Amino acid sequence: MANKAYKFRLYPTQEQEQLLAKTFGCVRFVYNKMLEERIQIYEKFKDDKEALKQHKFPTPAKYKRDFPWLKEVDSLALANAQLNLQKAFTNFFSGRAGFPKFKSRKAKQSYTTNVVNGNIKLADGYIKLPKLKWVKLKQHRQIPVHHIIKACTITKTKTGKYFISILTEYEHQPVPKEIENVVGLDFSMNTLYVDSEGKRANYPRFYRQALEKLARAQRVLSRRRKGSNRWHKQRLKVAQLHEKIANQRQDFLHQASRQLANRYDAVVIEDLNMKGMSQALHFGQSVHDNGWGLFTTFLQYKLAEQGKKLIKIDKWFPSSKTCSCCGRVKVSLSLSERLFRCECGFVADRDTNAAINIKKEGLKQLGIA
Repeated sequence: MANKAYKFRLYPTQEQEQLLAKTFGCVRFVYNKMLEERIQIYEKFKDDKEALKQHKFPTPAKYKRDFPWLKEVDSLALANAQLNLQKAFTNFFSGRAGFPKFKSRKAKQSYTTNVVNGNIKLADGYIKLPKLKWVKLKQHRQIPVHHIIKACTITKTKTGKYFISILTEYEHQPVPKEIENVVGLDFSMNTLYVDSEGKRANYPRFYRQALEKLARAQRVLSRRRKGSNRWHKQRLKVAQLHEKIANQRQDFLHQASRQLANRYDAVVIEDLNMKGMSQALHFGQSVHDNGWGLFTTFLQYKLAEQGKKLIKIDKWFPSSKTCSCCGRVKVSLSLSERLFRCECGFVADRDTNAAINIKKEGLKQLGIA
């Protein structure tokens, strides 16, 4: 079985918007209440792990007695808040994440609900949701008949738009593709990547392009009195700019990853720590602008759908310092050196040389000479 999500724009009525706002608030309230109690329990039993595991944690049903207004919203949304908190603690105890934090009103507004006894249905440009009933949506593409709806996540953006992500489940067993065409990608700060054939992604750097306009809009916002009508109008303008940049970036990354997934049977990349790179090298804006992490996520699932492979090699592999012609490894190579020159006489673009080495290392992992 495989999962696939479909995202559509929602157009709720004014009454439905009020109920959505209540649901977002109730989910956040329940999450924070459960976290508060869990912190108390954790502080009490943190030295006794067995007692901590056996302890029964609170559920959303407990709070409905003290706060009756919680009954007005979708109970499945509250149940999912509990599951999300449980997942946050699981990640914390396994060392994959930090200690769970309280949710703020300024955080992303969203909630998830599940399909139970046909409570979610799609029909003629509308979707039926628990408590909300029929909500209008713009269904720009059809969900295949053999895809079964399992859950829905409703989100409100900073610009006041509503979206729904419909998670589906379907039978899918991709036939492993015979690997013939392989490409290596070397991460590039300016162009997103350079491949082993010397081609560049030529990422337009949308954030950099909009930086001046964004800075001007934020300066105007800083001069407005917080909470006033003019402040709200300007805040919306800033949010719209950020949303446009994010949409442009996502669209470019989808197209670039789709082209690679269709053309090659395997793509080889380095398993980079982008957060560490942005902090250590002071390239935060450039690293976050091109969205390498999002790009690799898109690439992975698009390749997997077709039975193809994404190969990740060790981040410490000296791809930039190794000569792709003779295999000699340089002792040092500064970032300012954009041409790779080897004692054997080989001269090439630094990034292209690294991409070729990445491809060769990937072929080794695949067992291909």
